[in-house]
Amino acid sequence: MSDGDARQATAGQLQDWLVQRGLEGARQDELLHGYCERLLELGVPLYRLHVAQSAFHPKYGGLGYNWYRDRGVSSDKYGYSETPIEAWLRSPLYHLLDSGETEYRERLLETNAESRFPILNELRANGATDYFAAGVILEKRVPFEKIDPQNTPEGVLISWSSDGSAGFAEADLDLVRASLPQLALALKSAANRQMAGDLLQVYLGRDAGRRVLSGEIQRGSLQQIDAVLCYFDLKDFTALTERTPGPELIAMLNEYFGMAVKVIQGHGGNILKFLGDGILAMFNLETPERSAAAGLDAAVQMRRGMAEVNETRLARGETVTSVTLALHAGEIFYGNIGADNRLDFTVIGPAVNLTVRLSGLHRSVGRNIILSEPVARFAKPTGHDLVSLGRYMLRGVSEPQELFTIYEGAPCE
Repeated sequence: MSDGDARQATAGQLQDWLVQRGLEGARQDELLHGYCERLLELGVPLYRLHVAQSAFHPKYGGLGYNWYRDRGVSSDKYGYSETPIEAWLRSPLYHLLDSGETEYRERLLETNAESRFPILNELRANGATDYFAAGVILEKRVPFEKIDPQNTPEGVLISWSSDGSAGFAEADLDLVRASLPQLALALKSAANRQMAGDLLQVYLGRDAGRRVLSGEIQRGSLQQIDAVLCYFDLKDFTALTERTPGPELIAMLNEYFGMAVKVIQGHGGNILKFLGDGILAMFNLETPERSAAAGLDAAVQMRRGMAEVNETRLARGETVTSVTLALHAGEIFYGNIGADNRLDFTVIGPAVNLTVRLSGLHRSVGRNIILSEPVARFAKPTGHDLVSLGRYMLRGVSEPQELFTIYEGAPCE
């Protein structure tokens, strides 16, 4: 077999491996680790691989992966920015997009002059001798259309760095070029699945997003579960909407909701719905006792969090409000409800209705945190000081219900 035939066979094996891993749904870190290890086995003197991949996410716009021969794979997320950061503007990957070139190579031998790209000088100081970068656009574009580096199309930018005494051989780069389309497609496949998971979790919630992605997508597929439900409701919001400009109102909601969601998720809860100025969440841990304890811990922390947010907002001269919290434990139906072409992964049942009604009793009972008797019963082992508020008749409930609150000094009214 000639050298050319051998190189072609080697490239074909690497291409087949990349396609197979893409079909198997390998994650980006798994894929890149295996790819780099195979390049090493094939004699490519690879020291570092860097991948920058576009993302579709409300919080960040790009993904970055770094592989080092002695460290393995690590990842970064690049947040949105109105103005590009200096490090990006002075990188060879930005130059690749801005110039319209498909490849960029720079030898990093000590005898060469200092590079205009800071990252390459850093790599050379760490022993790198050669740098090669290439990009692949993963969407249809007009031929020869110039790419805007600040508004990039879907694609992937990759760089390979060598610390071999002579850097990369031409045969090494030929192998990299031959396998680049398969590598880019496998990365796109992994990114698409990650994007689907990220967006489902953001818009449906962590647990519901995971369930939908795993195949729970048929209308009417419901699961009966026991959970502690929590309803977070901002007070006097209707009056606030009448005297607060729209952008300020949205900013206020986001600030309060951001605090509440962080607390709820931090205690193992799942956000089910944003209901105007309210949040419906559930705690469905291993036992009812653990669910109740998590719900109470979250309620106390949210009460403190509201005070901290209000202190910050008042210092900025901004409008503030308070919150009512209601917790109830019971059976709920959790799953897909709706029409064939528009489904909602949600919860229904008497327990849901009762939780919302409890929140509406805050004026009657004079407390901002209201617990039902089942929550209080399950929460007995906790260290919270639960105080009875008396028995009340609730709409839709035949028997009077004893209600409780959490005592923790002066209430945040």
